[in-house]
Amino acid sequence: MLMQTQAREGQGIQQHMRRRFREWVNRRIPPARAVTLDQRRIFIFPSRAGFFFGLCLLLMLTTAINYQNNMSYALTFLLATLFIIATLHTYANLSGLTIRALRAQSVFPGQQSEFDIQVERSKQRSHFALHLKWPESTEALVNLVDEDSVKVQLHTAVSQRGWFSPGRLLLESTYPLGLLRCWTWIDLDLYALVYPRPVVSADLPGLATDTPDGVSVPVPGSDDFYGFREYRQGDSLRQLHWKGLAKGQTLQTKQYAAYADRSVWLDWDMFPGLPTEQRLSHLCYWALEFEAGREEYGLRLPGVLLEPGTGEKHLGEVLKALALHQLEPRPQ
Repeated sequence: MLMQTQAREGQGIQQHMRRRFREWVNRRIPPARAVTLDQRRIFIFPSRAGFFFGLCLLLMLTTAINYQNNMSYALTFLLATLFIIATLHTYANLSGLTIRALRAQSVFPGQQSEFDIQVERSKQRSHFALHLKWPESTEALVNLVDEDSVKVQLHTAVSQRGWFSPGRLLLESTYPLGLLRCWTWIDLDLYALVYPRPVVSADLPGLATDTPDGVSVPVPGSDDFYGFREYRQGDSLRQLHWKGLAKGQTLQTKQYAAYADRSVWLDWDMFPGLPTEQRLSHLCYWALEFEAGREEYGLRLPGVLLEPGTGEKHLGEVLKALALHQLEPRPQ
């Protein structure tokens, strides 16, 4: 029992320290669409190789003092000077870089979202071995030698609908000697929109008409001639086919028609009794189906009304409305 209590206290202390560190980083490097690295945004610390190198220098200095050997002193101080110069070069390899958010790809849950960022240099100075990575994303290695900027694409998996933030971007380098690690954590204020997961459902009710698009149907008062039918009592005398009657044919009535448009309303009330996520998933599936068939469709959600339409832009508006239904606005 005592060990469990101590373990819980230790976890609580760790969580408190992590929270305080995140708050400190948020104050020091606030979210922004573009960040230029300077001394406030760059951290530097010896790497494992750097610590081993420092330990070797300490042993060499102790040996030089013990034996009063001038050559040992000279070699120790030469290597110590090399460590100091490496510190300056490692810091300069990140200093002055500008990291800019470009685009985040909208995807469905379970897919890999693509985040596009751009790394720029402010001066005619080369930058080598820059590693970029979000906590759960792929990693990219960048060298800025001949070009002034380079576009980087990182991919990370998403799991649920709404706005997805990949977290703080880690940019680090150990160039040139690997003795020091120089890094930064920046929040590029970049979000990917995650749509609901499409789920196949039964036939969708609520079509405006069951007549296929472009099929002519009889419409009273229309000016487009459609055909003839047998005379019925009460038909207008102006619609009777008198010429046919004069030729000995049976009495017929002219029909006029218009071309019907087939439009669909995707309505929140089409799936009563289902949980919110299942309703959104079914509506998402049918929006994709009607867009693939190039049929007009609209969307009705509580507080949202999108008129029937078609095309990539219309589909994007429909999927966005489904993705953000009953969710908090994106952090500004």
